[in-house]
Amino acid sequence: MAAVFDLDLETEEGSEGEGEGEPEFSPADVCPLAELRAAGPEPVGHYEEVELTETSVNLGPERIGPHCFELLRVLGKGGYGKVFQVRKVQGTNLGKIYAMKVLRKAKIVRNAKDTAHTQAERNILESVKHPFIVELAYAFQTGGKLYLILECLSGGELFTHLEREGIFLEDTACFYLAEITLALGHLHFQGIIYRDLKPENIMLNSQGHIKLTDFGLCKESIHEGAVTHTFCGTVEYMAPEILVRSGHNRAVDWWSLGALMYDMLTGSPPFTAENRKKTMDKIIKGKLVLPPYLTPDARDLVKKFLKRNPSQRMGGGPGDAADVQRHPFFRHINWDDLLARRVDPPFRPCLQSEEDVSQFDTRFTRQTPVDSPDDTALSESANQAFLGFTYVAPSVLDSIKEGFSFQPKLRSPRRLNSSPRTPISPLKFSPFEGFRPSPGPPEPMEPPLPPLLPPPPPLPSSTAPLPIRPPSGTKKSKRGRGRPGR
Repeated sequence: MAAVFDLDLETEEGSEGEGEGEPEFSPADVCPLAELRAAGPEPVGHYEEVELTETSVNLGPERIGPHCFELLRVLGKGGYGKVFQVRKVQGTNLGKIYAMKVLRKAKIVRNAKDTAHTQAERNILESVKHPFIVELAYAFQTGGKLYLILECLSGGELFTHLEREGIFLEDTACFYLAEITLALGHLHFQGIIYRDLKPENIMLNSQGHIKLTDFGLCKESIHEGAVTHTFCGTVEYMAPEILVRSGHNRAVDWWSLGALMYDMLTGSPPFTAENRKKTMDKIIKGKLVLPPYLTPDARDLVKKFLKRNPSQRMGGGPGDAADVQRHPFFRHINWDDLLARRVDPPFRPCLQSEEDVSQFDTRFTRQTPVDSPDDTALSESANQAFLGFTYVAPSVLDSIKEGFSFQPKLRSPRRLNSSPRTPISPLKFSPFEGFRPSPGPPEPMEPPLPPLLPPPPPLPSSTAPLPIRPPSGTKKSKRGRGRPGR
């Protein structure tokens, strides 16, 4: 039914509540409408009739839904849904390429923690803006699905490039680790811990700069002295305090960065075994073996990242990322230039067009892209869990695909190139043991864990890393690698 508004317009000067001390207006100063009121009601024909419709009320951002996007390719697939490469075919940013992450509500609402983590992921993607963190463009929902529209990071996963190379030279690793350090420092400054740092969750954009993705395991509001106890992550990169459930804070991300650094420089994470239990045992009390070919600065930083006591760990003190940045391993990094993305990445993806998906796994990209019918009807109470999910970015920028997993995962090993610069040999007994460096005495880790600790300030400055040769050889298959998450 149409409603009629009595449009009572006033000038700015004539509005009420101006505050004390303002001069009073004489009748002559008042808007002519005051005289009309004094003269009595006007005939209805002199008023404007406004019908309340979707068009007249919702004059804000465009209405976004699945119909606004054309499916181009499948980029990834998991237990909760799929990730597609899409093109926007309606409204603003017409023709722009995005990644569309589609999640099934019915699978998420089965577990209250999954629901909470999904909402946290969406909230973090909306609120966190940083050059090395993926950015949300749109979020919307239908009766049975949730949609996150993110920048399509066409450089693919860091995992793919590390798998192709086998190991990275130190200047290459230094570049990626430095960009990740800035991203983690920004998250920590916002009170967010990431908790799932690994090569699969680090994407490259078309220029070769990193973007952290997959915020499903993040925890918000971890500020001064706060800890959390959720047992989550990917086993090979999990800090010991998560495994022993003693309570953890942002220091877990610096352990994971140390495990990632070791992985980049040797070809596998520092603690691996043929099953989850043995891997956890090694993380809690195993010895750290450092290959002899690492430089003294690299050895020192890895050892400091992989201290079992979080309060003694590099980055674990009040300085957080600033302490990491000051380490001699990063002495050639100009942090201001790095943050402004003025430093050339060591590898620039070779892409033919904006739609090029050559850096993604062909197991997915060869599939026919189909967003299956939305036939699930959730109850009203179940749908309440997703109130406020819809979002349109004030400025539509950059983002990408991820996978979600609440239960810790055991990660399959990479297959390495046999290269003269890979002085490491595989262990005999198991495919999950990964690769242990040859010669060189083991360096013992310190004893298990004590307590935890507080957060950090911002960051400092230093000159840029050297680029490395681009990846060589053909892409190896990700043998036995199951894509974790959604």
